[in-house]
Amino acid sequence: MPAPDPSLRPRSVLFAPGGRADLIAKLPRSAPDAVVIDLEDAVPATPEAKAAARPVARDAARDLVAAAPHLAVFVRVNAPHSPFFEDDLAVLTPELAGVVVPKLEATTDVRRVREALAARGLDLPLLAGLETGAGVWNAREILAEEGVAWAYFGAEDYTTDLGGSRTPGNLEVLYARSHVALAARLTGVHALDIVVTALNDPDTFRADAAQGRAVGYGGKLCIHPAQVALAHEFFGPTDAEAERARRLLDAAHEAALAGHGAFSFEGQMVDEPMLAKARAILHAREQAN
Repeated sequence: MPAPDPSLRPRSVLFAPGGRADLIAKLPRSAPDAVVIDLEDAVPATPEAKAAARPVARDAARDLVAAAPHLAVFVRVNAPHSPFFEDDLAVLTPELAGVVVPKLEATTDVRRVREALAARGLDLPLLAGLETGAGVWNAREILAEEGVAWAYFGAEDYTTDLGGSRTPGNLEVLYARSHVALAARLTGVHALDIVVTALNDPDTFRADAAQGRAVGYGGKLCIHPAQVALAHEFFGPTDAEAERARRLLDAAHEAALAGHGAFSFEGQMVDEPMLAKARAILHAREQAN
């Protein structure tokens, strides 16, 4: 089995409830870049419901990894300060791409998770959930911790924690959403954008995804299979962007062969940041393919 790959940069991450083996088995059908078997929000917060979901999630994760070996499979456990966290760890196995940990609020939370994993002989990379006021405030320090490879911002829990309310324009989460994206950029962590709860409204999803990409997110959390293709429209380079990047780098190569230090491309003077962006676009395109 291939080792977990922290360099994975998914455009889409599709969730399914941890207690629903039927839905988990269907996760690959919409071709997401990664999937999450969810033991947190998708399972009622009672000891009985959590206990019933764990063996289902464990067996379904094992079957999914075997059936779709190229698909990145994660399990989301409950928050480290919840009464369900320790028992959730029994679901995790080395074959997973990583573990999703919600509601991280401090570096001590990350260290506690890492120690709990190590006690079970696991060294899984973390997808860190930042979805409270404290988590957003401490985002840079949390994401700089060893073992954190990805992050997501949770707008619904964040606004609940602050006593606010969600609005269609997302103005109430603009600061926090941007802050998490910036923290992820500064720490080299791949950032995943907020959930869209409107399941049958592709226009709303597209508008939200456009905001997320503009702020700097590299992918989108999805809670319905139909959202996966929509996420792929916005995250990752388009055909036109990849083709332009290739032309720009070809022009740079020709300019270098001709001994020109500076040159223009399609009416623009070219500098190193433009070339770096073109290289990043082609790298992302290679990963997506």
